[in-house]
Amino acid sequence: MSNDPEATIRTGEEADQAFLAELKPLQIRYLELQRHARALENRVQKSEERRRALMHILSDLNEMNHKLNDQRKAMIHILADYEQDRSSMEKQTERLDNSRRALMHILQDAYQSNLRLENSRKAMIHIMSDLRETTEEVKRREQELREKQEQLVQAGKLATLGELTTGIAHELNNPLNNIGLFIGNAIDLIEFNSLETNPERILHELFSAMQQVRKATEIITHLRTFGRAASVSYQPVIIAQVIISAISLIQEQLRLRQIEVQVELPDEHIVIMGNAIQLEQVFLNLLTNARDAISERPDKCITITCTVSEELVEIRVRDTGPGISPEIEKRIFDPFFTTKEVGAGTGLGLSITYSIIQEHQGAISLENHDGEGALFLIQIPRAHETPEGETIHG
Repeated sequence: MSNDPEATIRTGEEADQAFLAELKPLQIRYLELQRHARALENRVQKSEERRRALMHILSDLNEMNHKLNDQRKAMIHILADYEQDRSSMEKQTERLDNSRRALMHILQDAYQSNLRLENSRKAMIHIMSDLRETTEEVKRREQELREKQEQLVQAGKLATLGELTTGIAHELNNPLNNIGLFIGNAIDLIEFNSLETNPERILHELFSAMQQVRKATEIITHLRTFGRAASVSYQPVIIAQVIISAISLIQEQLRLRQIEVQVELPDEHIVIMGNAIQLEQVFLNLLTNARDAISERPDKCITITCTVSEELVEIRVRDTGPGISPEIEKRIFDPFFTTKEVGAGTGLGLSITYSIIQEHQGAISLENHDGEGALFLIQIPRAHETPEGETIHG
């Protein structure tokens, strides 16, 4: 071993240089490692940042996953509701389709109904036109029938007057003879210069003649009223006066045939709404038939009775003739039906009587007792007087 200091120093320096030479790569390596460490730290830091970012992302993803899960559940509910709505819509669509088809049928039926209604309307117009023409024709026929009936009634009255001519002439002859007698007595008294000595006697004879003139005038007026063709009007009529007037026209014929007439009427004035001339013709026809029925009977009697209720007047005309046989009982009110000999009757009396009573809103019926005479029952509504003084039907 050398003890030279310079050598030792050189050796030391060489050792240091060798160490430095050996250390330099290490320094370089160290520097590289530091750079690498700093790079790793940077990477670690970046990785940590990424990890944190990833953790945030994962957290956000988790939250989004929860949200998606909730949305999925909501979507499932929505899909379920949609399926229900779709099913409901299908059913509604089916119902709407059915309703549409039904509506089409209804519209078709309505169209057909409108066509039928239009045809019916046209038919109704024709029917109404025909009905109007028919109504006018019916009115015209009714007017003709009414005129013919009035003519028939007038013919019946004239026929009745023709039958009563003999009795009426005799009834007029009596007052005319009396007038001649009273006037003759007055002339005789005047010729014998009794004008100054006995004027009361002359006046008495003249007054008696005037009474007979009034009696003849009443007979003629009654005949003219009964026989004239006048429009039919209805007014309050006292039924007793009608019956008495009818009897007065046929009284002479009844007297000549020795036929007794018994009349039983209420004391009060019984009023009905009617036509006095037509009602008089009714009783005159019944009296004429009764006269002919009992002319050959030993017991000759005609009975007329009148009874009243609150709403109805009933008149019964009974005779003592042979009655009406059941074979002809249903035909007695038929026009032109008669059991009399040819030329002895027109067959219109009872037919006219029936129609007149019907026009007075009444009824006439036969209560027949074969072999015991006939009884005709007439029922007519009674008229009442209102507090205002008007007369109305009962």
